[in-house]
Amino acid sequence: MSEDPPAPHHSQARGGTLQEGHPDGRVAVVVITHQRRDEVLVALARLLELPERPHVVVVDNGSTDGTAEAVRERFPTVELVASPENLGAIGRNVGIDRLATPYVAFCDDDTWWDPGSLRTAADVLDAHPRLAVVTARILVEPGGREDPIVPELRDSPVPGADWLPGPALGSFLAGASVVRREAFLAVGGFCERLWLGGEEELMAGDLAAAGWELCYLPALTVHHQASKARDSHRRRRDGIRNTLWTTWLRRPLRPALRRTLHLLATLPRDRVTAQGLGAAARGIPWVLRERRVLPAHAEARFAALDAVQRRSTARRYVS
Repeated sequence: MSEDPPAPHHSQARGGTLQEGHPDGRVAVVVITHQRRDEVLVALARLLELPERPHVVVVDNGSTDGTAEAVRERFPTVELVASPENLGAIGRNVGIDRLATPYVAFCDDDTWWDPGSLRTAADVLDAHPRLAVVTARILVEPGGREDPIVPELRDSPVPGADWLPGPALGSFLAGASVVRREAFLAVGGFCERLWLGGEEELMAGDLAAAGWELCYLPALTVHHQASKARDSHRRRRDGIRNTLWTTWLRRPLRPALRRTLHLLATLPRDRVTAQGLGAAARGIPWVLRERRVLPAHAEARFAALDAVQRRSTARRYVS
């Protein structure tokens, strides 16, 4: 695919070139949180100190630990959506619906963006109108060491357009990515049925099918200090289910079967795995109704990742 002509850089008022040290009205931030009041308050404090001064939307997914009240009291400039239920990744859809900026950075409640990264992301997205997602380098805190997934992003084997400013990706990590709002909405946002856990892969396939590109951009940095407040068994159960659903929703028969067999051969033999497989099986009627195999150019991206995923140490279903 040939690249569209670069779009001009613009300010929120379309009034000239953005300069370092000035607010950047091109990009906003959506944060989803659940039962992590202390962590999200730390993340928000860091986001509001960024030189880009982004508008921040927090979607509180039904917390009962006083998160909404604390955000409202401590950060009155933050736009708060207090959902009565845990929406999972769909909270990001809700947040984006509140915004009109061309670009939206996602943030989890235990991550934060490095100063200048949002401006750089907006510059790159301005310059490449068919680029839908840029994913950042992830540093694990404390210590600032690279997350084990970073080498896989940096050395991605995925084929992509020759104009891309970084390695092409077959999927992305929502909490470390900036998305083009137009592209996100065009594919319907994150799938409600998946809820949370690997929801990015399905969207990435649909973006590729629609002619959008995704890439890793090492000039962007996200810091991640993993919260101890997490249900690791639920994350594994839902991750197994969502991987199988996404595989059979979009992959051709033979690649889908190969990935399924590999998954079954490598999963722990325990109750959590059984629950994940049972949940996947209950969704078979829905998967069959919604199955839409990717076009060849989009499937090529997933095919390129098959070998990497089989030997990855950063993509294990453990809890």
